[in-house]
Amino acid sequence: MALKHSQQLKLSQKLLPQQILLMKLLQLPTLALEDRIKEELEANPALEEDLNDSPEEELYSNEEVDTTEEVEFDEQGEAKEDESKIIENDVVMEDYMDAEELDSYKYEISNKGADDETREFVVVEGIGFQEQLEQQLGLKDITETEYTIGAYLIGCLDEDGYLRRELELIVDDLAFNYNITTTIPELEKALLLIQSFDPAGVGARNLQECLLIQLDRKAEKTKEVLLAKDIIKYQMEEFSKKHYDKILKRFHIESDELKDIVDVITHLNPRPGNSESKESNFTAVIPDFIITVNDGIPELSINGRNLPDLKISRDYFEMLKEYSKNKDKSAKEATGFIKSKIESAEWFIEALQQRHATLALCMHSILDYQHDYFVTGDESKLKPMILKDIASRVNLDLSTVSRVANSKYVQTPYGTFLLKTFFSESMSTDSGEEVSSREIKKILQDCILAEDKQHPYTDDALCNILKEKGYNIARRTVAKYREQLEIPVGRMRKEL
Repeated sequence: MALKHSQQLKLSQKLLPQQILLMKLLQLPTLALEDRIKEELEANPALEEDLNDSPEEELYSNEEVDTTEEVEFDEQGEAKEDESKIIENDVVMEDYMDAEELDSYKYEISNKGADDETREFVVVEGIGFQEQLEQQLGLKDITETEYTIGAYLIGCLDEDGYLRRELELIVDDLAFNYNITTTIPELEKALLLIQSFDPAGVGARNLQECLLIQLDRKAEKTKEVLLAKDIIKYQMEEFSKKHYDKILKRFHIESDELKDIVDVITHLNPRPGNSESKESNFTAVIPDFIITVNDGIPELSINGRNLPDLKISRDYFEMLKEYSKNKDKSAKEATGFIKSKIESAEWFIEALQQRHATLALCMHSILDYQHDYFVTGDESKLKPMILKDIASRVNLDLSTVSRVANSKYVQTPYGTFLLKTFFSESMSTDSGEEVSSREIKKILQDCILAEDKQHPYTDDALCNILKEKGYNIARRTVAKYREQLEIPVGRMRKEL
């Protein structure tokens, strides 16, 4: 087979590393960006925090940053080093020294001014859910083998406190991993012991068993508790689907009695595994944008209180100068390493600046587009707005605007919202007016809040109500909006 030489012309696009870095930083919310900066500070010794006391207003102002600069080239076509930048930029060589050589007191510096707001969070870490159960297991008078089986069962519980794994599989696991031969009845006995622990309902294999355990543990066996137990035991499916008519007929009780029984059941804990930490297991929402309204004029600021100001270490530039004077092989390798770290640090700092400028540009455009809403807080003032509307205004790619809107929160005088919630499709009313789908969702939500809970609206009824108000939408669209609002179907909203 003969080899042939040929020429081929291709046109392709490739993203530069700087562009990829910017795209990744753009999609990060403030909280994740803090972690990303910490990772970069740890990974790149040429990057460090600027501990100079500079006001936050200067660090994170809305002024546009001129990122264009003149670059001089040498005879080989390579960019020359900017000596002014070398003087301005300062990296910490302590990263290359042993811990014994460092004086820790020199590095315990607080990067806060006297007037800076300081928020301290005290985190108390107690014993975990499974450790609490193991402590209760250790107080029981059982053999070592029974303790091992009980501890293994506790380890199989999920975060809700349920045992989802089949007992037959646990029998095999104990045989293979612990060389313990046991049977399903023995496992059921151990599981019954765990189900007697606090919190009540732990160790159940499903919701029905969980509720029955808690009802059995009730100190006062009132008529309502006994009937609740029978309903959960024999009419669980009807109760979960709120088929109250069938329950009334089956147990020959009145609506008032059933209401008391339902009240007993709804006060039980369906997720006992989370009962100890449900108040502490929350995710703090840190707004990326803050909008305030002063004298009817909305003003925007970008939240950057915990984002450190970064710089390149002057020590690293001094090292680069020193190694550049030597011509041996090891010096050239060191020079290449130092240059790569400095370039990486410069890219990261520039990407952060571009991120800030891009966020400000897009959010200012959104603020201008939805000006009436941000001034009044009236959701009916929200205009239909899609990503393309903002992208065309700021002359950026659609994917860039999408990264800006994704996972970002904006704090307004009317609440804190996901930025993407302000983007909505347009719908036409009977009069031909274009309205936001969010406006329709608000009307839909208000209708459901005002409905008779004994006879809640069906999706067809909601559809007719919206049509009467001039919003001609299909029933499936009503169902879609209802699901997006996390509102259950009418039957599940029924109350006695």
